[in-house]
Amino acid sequence: MNNIKRHIDKAKKKLFMAATLIYLAFINTVPAFADVAGSKIAKGTEKLIQDATTWLMVLAPVAAGLLIIYFCIRRSAADEMDQKKWNNRIVTAVISCVGAVLGSATLNLIIGYYK
Repeated sequence: MNNIKRHIDKAKKKLFMAATLIYLAFINTVPAFADVAGSKIAKGTEKLIQDATTWLMVLAPVAAGLLIIYFCIRRSAADEMDQKKWNNRIVTAVISCVGAVLGSATLNLIIGYYK
C-alpha cells in the first residue's frame, strides 16, 4: 500500500511539473512579426505550386488516356481471367486520373486565395 502511494505521489509531481512547463511555455511566447508573405521564397513557391498544378491538370488526363488505350489493347489480347485484371487496371487508371485532376484543382484553388 505504501508503494502505491509513493508511485501516485511521483505521478502527481511529474504531472504538476509538466503542467507548469506547458504553462511557462505559453506565458513566455513572444509574437514575431515577419513579412513572410512578401518574401521572394514565398512568392516563388506559390508560383511553382501554381505552375505544377496547372501542368498536372493537363498531363494527368493525357497520361491516363494513353494508359487506358494500352490497357484496352492488352485486354483485347488476353484470355477471360486476365481480362478481369485489365478491366481493374482500366478502372484504376480512370479513378487515378480523376483524383489527380481534382487534387490539382483543389490545390490551385487554395493557392488562389493567397493572392
